[in-house]
Amino acid sequence: MRPDEIAEILDRPTSRELLARDLTRLAYVAPDGTPRCIPIGFSWNGSTIVMCSPPGAPKVAALRAAPAVALTIDTEVHPPKILLIRGRAELDPVDGIPDEFVEANTTYQMTPEQRVTWEAEVRSLYVDGMVRIVVTPTWAKLIDFETTLPTAVEELARRRAARQE
Repeated sequence: MRPDEIAEILDRPTSRELLARDLTRLAYVAPDGTPRCIPIGFSWNGSTIVMCSPPGAPKVAALRAAPAVALTIDTEVHPPKILLIRGRAELDPVDGIPDEFVEANTTYQMTPEQRVTWEAEVRSLYVDGMVRIVVTPTWAKLIDFETTLPTAVEELARRRAARQE
């Protein structure tokens, strides 16, 4: 896909709504060659999706070896809204806690006291820093079941229309 096509899809109101959610599902290939798909907090900055991880997490080693990823951000209502994104993960080790990690966790419902406790715990836990997993979208598709459908369903609808002519 061309960058302008990706940008147009990601700038649609439904895409912006999905990019403001808490979690994405990150799919990647593990070192043993088998697929993995994990829920992970993320932050969208308008051009990249940033996720954060402990440096020793298995996904970090896997992404270092095979950086191709797929992301799904979706809703749990009918009809579902689904944003599919593909890209390559770039790993950026950082000292301390990345702003994106704190930002990705601000939507969770916590009292102010719980937030203070959570942040203190995080800062004491990640003393060796974190790894920012930065994905620049190279492909995107929005499925809202109103204006867009999965490709296979689009084909079925096309065939049905042809039969009815």
